[in-house]
Order: sequence, then structure tokens, then C-alpha cells
Amino acid sequence: MGEPFQTGLAKITNTFAPMIESQLMNNGVNMDQYSKQCVINAISAINTVLDGKGITWSDEQLDRNNITEILLRVASLKLNASASPKEVFFQLRNVKIKVGDKDIWKKQIEMGIEGDGNDAILANFGRNVSKVYPYWLVREHDQFVYPKFRGVEYEPPEWSPTGQGEVIRIVYPILHTDKTLHYYISERADVVKNLIAHMNNNMMNETFGVCQDRFKATTDQKKQIAVKKSEVLKRAKELGLGALDEPDLQQYISPAWSEYQSRESMLIRKMRNNIVKKIPKDFGSAFVEMLHDDVIDPDYAEVRREINENANTELIDIPDSTATQPLKEETYTSTSESKSPPGDEDISGDDPQIESNDEVLF
Repeated sequence: MGEPFQTGLAKITNTFAPMIESQLMNNGVNMDQYSKQCVINAISAINTVLDGKGITWSDEQLDRNNITEILLRVASLKLNASASPKEVFFQLRNVKIKVGDKDIWKKQIEMGIEGDGNDAILANFGRNVSKVYPYWLVREHDQFVYPKFRGVEYEPPEWSPTGQGEVIRIVYPILHTDKTLHYYISERADVVKNLIAHMNNNMMNETFGVCQDRFKATTDQKKQIAVKKSEVLKRAKELGLGALDEPDLQQYISPAWSEYQSRESMLIRKMRNNIVKKIPKDFGSAFVEMLHDDVIDPDYAEVRREINENANTELIDIPDSTATQPLKEETYTSTSESKSPPGDEDISGDDPQIESNDEVLF
């Protein structure tokens, strides 16, 4: 009697699932039934992303090393890719990887956590968190009174919703294990910081016409680019969320932020994230905490990877031996440019495209 028929996706699942469970157990983390279901749902969602780009799991362009890491995060943080609203999303990027002395470009799956995913993490791992109540969407025409302290006595906020106007703040009522109820508030105006960070990320490869390729820019050209970038960000900061309507700034802002139909959802998601991410978590495992930090703070993860990869090494620009004037000072090249520009991927051609950093939902 032959083996039962399995679809390609079932074979992929049977390959990854035991490996994920084994690695979690080796790090002292038990994988329950829900975590297993999260892994299966994540594999299915990743498969959808790959199918959409015409890439197979066995494609040589695909970097499969980080898929295991992503599935470990999904399982340990209990993020369900099939939940509605979404808790986690996946996208494909071009990433430069050093193999020996050569840099090669690979297609790499990356994951991000949606607003409801952060809520799920807070409910599962929030320190002293007993219950996360549904959050309040406070609109500009609502009646709202901020909470107040009288010594150690605490007066909760008051809210009379009207359903009119834009969402100007979000309130998370959270019951702690000591039975106290806390109200965490995020303001719409504070999302400007998120927008500035988003624009700064999208301008990673911007040269402002100073040179054609930032990877080949000279030190002086890098300084000119930095000045131009600082001017753009300063103007955006002065305009606040009004920057979303400025045509000359929209080229550095992804459509998910600037387009009218998706803008409000993006602002609400950022307000929610700004609250939930700040509430302390207790993962009960250093391994799970590390996986959480990598996906919540990719900049920190990137710095840590660079330190691990480049510890005790230093790249130095060697002056041209044909130059007639001696170089007055040594010039150092940052290795932070070794990673490809973030953005949705384009598989055509050898030279990767510069893409936006928009979060792509599946």
C-alpha cells in the first residue's frame, strides 16, 4: 500500500512543523496545539505570497534560512495569520547576502505584526495583565474627559461617543492582575513621529540627484545626501500630518499612508501600536523575548546582526594610488549599507529595484 497523497503545501508543512517544535523544545518552550495551528496558517499565508510572485519553495532565489526563524516567531508569540482582523502579515523583499567575498541578492520573506497581533501578544504576555478590554476610538466630536489623579486616588476617563469626526485618540482599558483598571491613551498628533520614521526609511536609497547609486557615493556625496534628507524630514516635521497632502513629500510616503481610503486605517493602527508596544511584557523565556524584539524593533535587530557579523572588523576606503594630492584623513565606510533597501520585491533583473517600505497585506 502506497503512501497517502499529500499536496505540495502539506509536504512543506510536514517539513517545517517538526523542525519548529524541536527547536522550541530545545530552548525550553513548549509548543501547544494553538502554536502548531499558527505555524500551519503562517506556512499557508507565506505560500500565498510566494505564489503571487511566481516563486516556489524550492526556487534558488528564495532564502529559506529566515523562514524557519519567522515560523519560530509565529509559534512562540502565538500569532495567527488566519485570524480576522489580521494579526501578522508577510511580504517578499530583495536582500543582499554576503557569500564568501561576494554579495548576492536573494528573495527573502519578512514578517510584520498587525495591530491585532500586538493586542494578542499583550493579552498573552503582558506583565500583570489580566484582561485587555476593547479599545475606545475617541473621535473629534466626542465628549472626552481625561483621567485624573488626586494623590494616590485615580479618576478614570469619561467618554460619550458621537461617531462623528476623525479618530483623535485611542484608549485601552486594561485590567491588571491586582484588579486595578488602567487606561492607556495614544494621541493622533503623536503619529507624526511614526510618519517621520517611515519617510526616513523610504529615503534610504534616495540620492536627490547627487549621484546615481548611494552604494557608490563618495564621502562628500554622502554628506550632501544627508543634508538634503534632513531638510525633507524637517519640513515634514513642521507640517505634521499635513505632510501627507504635500505632493513633493508624497514621493517618500507609501500609498497606505497618503491615500485617502487607507490613511485613516493606518493612523489608527499606528496609534494602537504606540500604546500596546510600550506596555511591559513578560515572555517567560529569553529566547521568546529575543524573537519578539527582532520583529518589534527591526532597527535594533539589524544593529545586533551587524555587530555579530562585523565585530572587530573595519572597512576602510583606500585612496586612489594615482591621486596627486595626499589624503588628509582616513575615510571609513559604514557597513550598514550592506542590506538591501526595504520594500516589496521585484524579481526581474539582476539589479534590485528600490521599493517603498509599505506594509503589504495579504
